[in-house]
Amino acid sequence: MKDAETGNRLGSYLRARRQLVSPAQAGLPPGGNRRVPGLRREEVALLAGISPDYYLRLERGRDNNPSPQVLESLARVLRLDDIERTYLLGLAAAHPKAPRRKRPEHVPGRVHELLAHLQIPAFVEGRAFDVLASNPMAVALSPRLQPGQNRLRSLLLDPEEQAFHQDWTKATADFIAALRTTIGDDTDNPRFVELVGELALSSQRFRTLWARHDVRSLEGGTTTVHHPVVGELRLHRDKLAIGDVILVVYYPDKDSDSDEKLRLLGALSHPESTATAPGRPADAPRPQTP
Repeated sequence: MKDAETGNRLGSYLRARRQLVSPAQAGLPPGGNRRVPGLRREEVALLAGISPDYYLRLERGRDNNPSPQVLESLARVLRLDDIERTYLLGLAAAHPKAPRRKRPEHVPGRVHELLAHLQIPAFVEGRAFDVLASNPMAVALSPRLQPGQNRLRSLLLDPEEQAFHQDWTKATADFIAALRTTIGDDTDNPRFVELVGELALSSQRFRTLWARHDVRSLEGGTTTVHHPVVGELRLHRDKLAIGDVILVVYYPDKDSDSDEKLRLLGALSHPESTATAPGRPADAPRPQTP
């Protein structure tokens, strides 16, 4: 992650968000000669009830301790939702932290057993969307759900994964915003640095969305995917935190068309693999993602 972003995260966030608010949304006349997208600094300051000089200091990282009242005013002007507002407050409250002990993400043995017994697509992912373990139904749903894959990398760089999602545009926006939320103040985490650096170099879509500083929670929901064998599937998604990792399950409405197709997919695949990555004990730490 770039020094400007990690060293002045509050300023970077304020700058990115004001560029996304139009004068009309803020109740201001559009004007005929605007050199910047969104709102000007002085307009944000005026609407938030603070001096332009003070707002400039916030954006440039010269004051990292604004009051909660100032932040609430800025959140209102920048039209932040509850998740974005909480993120903004967290940026201002961030203090120098002790170095975190780096440890490999670990999938408990009992979770491997659970995956093996589930008859619906299920897998375990890490904080950076690395697939750590999966069951045969998950791999039958998508080969990109095998251990060692990264869901965000596949979504952005793999044409088959792009075709798999009915709404790829929304999926990429949700994933990238969720990654920024997950990273939080853990900006020196080697895995996050590696993934963000790789995608920033290889994906214009990632660069565009990352610059927006969107934050979002990617939890439960319903999605529609296009499987190359059984066709369209409408699936619900639920997530369960287990220690440092997340169990993700996909399932259809009972007795629906998608339920029938998912059963057919299971019958056609006849998987012989287990939920554990080949050649590694159930409780072993995951290998490094290539």
